[in-house]
Order: sequence, then structure tokens, then C-alpha cells
Amino acid sequence: MNIGQAASASGVSAKMIRYYEGIGLVPKPARTDSNYRVYGEDEVHILRFVKRARTLGFSIEETGTLLGLWRDKSRASAEVRDIAQAHIAELETRIAELEGMRRTLQHLVHCCSGDNRPDCPILDDLAGETQTTKGH
Repeated sequence: MNIGQAASASGVSAKMIRYYEGIGLVPKPARTDSNYRVYGEDEVHILRFVKRARTLGFSIEETGTLLGLWRDKSRASAEVRDIAQAHIAELETRIAELEGMRRTLQHLVHCCSGDNRPDCPILDDLAGETQTTKGH
């Protein structure tokens, strides 16, 4: 199949397939005499693996490591588990940061009267101004 068909079958855009090939994340496929890429089921399976790993938020580097472990049938599952646990810890940190942002924005929205006056605590906060520095 060509790159468009491989993109459809894997859920990875043709642009991302080219990118992943360019950085060496996935192997470059065979080419026709006319220099068109030719993909088979193995390549599509690899692309699906990459797509799923990226959907779960693994970095390109982590995805490459996981792909290598997936191909290595003599691997220890403990190594895979360690990578997944480290990723969970990163996700938990990001979730806590996002929840903090949400709370701050909720507070700022609550403090904003949302009327026709120019005073806006949201913009003041973004500008680093507080009520005490604003008047000075």
C-alpha cells in the first residue's frame, strides 16, 4: 500500500509517517522503482503501535524505547512497567498543575464582574498587577 493507504490504515497522517521515518522512530519502508514508499501490514502495525503510545502521551523518545522493547521478545516486562510507571508519575504532576491553573482561573473569573467597565482582575493578574500595585 502507498503512504496514504498506510495513513488511513494506521490512523497516523502521511506527514507524521514521513516525520517518524525521518527521525528514525520507524523504519523506512521499501520503495518502488519510481521511488514511492510501499507499506505492508508489518509497517502499519508499527505505526499503530506508535499512534497508541503517542495517544497515551508517551514522548517520542519513550515511544522509541517501548517500540524497541516490543520488538525484543526476550525483554523483561519489568522494564516496560518501569517506563509506564514513570509516565504515570509525570501525568499526575501535569494533572496537578492543570488543576491548579483551573482553580486560579475559576477564582479570577469569579472576581471579574464581566460588565462594561474596563477593570478586569483577569488581565491584571496576567499583567502581574495586584490591587496594591495598580494604584501606585
